[in-house]
Amino acid sequence: MLDPEILTRRLKLSPLMASDALAVFGYRADPAVCRYQPFEPATLEDVERFIAGLQPNVFDTPGTWFQFAMRLAESGPLIGDLGTHFMAEDPRQVEIGFTVAPAHQGQGYATEAVSGIISFLLGPIRKHRVFASVDPRNAPCITVLERVGMRQEAHLRESLWFKGEWVDDMIFGILESEWSGRTSAEAHR
Repeated sequence: MLDPEILTRRLKLSPLMASDALAVFGYRADPAVCRYQPFEPATLEDVERFIAGLQPNVFDTPGTWFQFAMRLAESGPLIGDLGTHFMAEDPRQVEIGFTVAPAHQGQGYATEAVSGIISFLLGPIRKHRVFASVDPRNAPCITVLERVGMRQEAHLRESLWFKGEWVDDMIFGILESEWSGRTSAEAHR
């Protein structure tokens, strides 16, 4: 499937494009936003290279990340991004990660976007499991994952060397069999 587009009640998830670089830099360069993320751009050129490096990636290709732009459906501005990592060792499992610009945090957009991507991956794309890795200090992210019905599968103590320190890693996941029984209303709580 080339260049998928996912529509939710308020959002459109579509491939991140070169023209999004300035907006992405605007929130990804904020130290508070990227505190728990490995991509911490110092310059606009860092973001341009990041997006250019994603361009050859085709959605649902094992061993690659595919990055979605998170846009308001009605007006179209970029408010964040959402990544999907198709596992090389088992392409039936997908890792997700998301970032929302500070001006749009706390309004339910992350929950809506994550619910939308899970519905897409476990529905028409027919994946078995979607999971996310999160620093346990990132309470807003954990809240989103729990709100969409993901459950904590693991808490690994000091398992990652990240930004100069050993940090814990929590894994949240949901199976297709767990998601399929949910209604759309439950998914967007």
